[in-house]
Amino acid sequence: MGLRYTALYMCRDMKLTGWVKNLPDGRVELEIQGDVSSLRRFYIELKSQPHIHVAHADIAEVPLVSGERGFSVNPFVSTL
Repeated sequence: MGLRYTALYMCRDMKLTGWVKNLPDGRVELEIQGDVSSLRRFYIELKSQPHIHVAHADIAEVPLVSGERGFSVNPFVSTL
């Protein structure tokens, strides 16, 4: 299982919301919402997965999406 679906299952288990998608250059973009302790736990657990390699992470606070429910995997990003 890759990063996107690992993130999906972890976020569902932790009651986090947001999305994950592949970028055209091969990187993965992830946006999640939740309390700070759950977000920290998510990141630590994600990096500890034996089949996941996180070489670099840019972490930034972004405005909350009001009413967001659940977590989704966006299968691809158009290069157009």
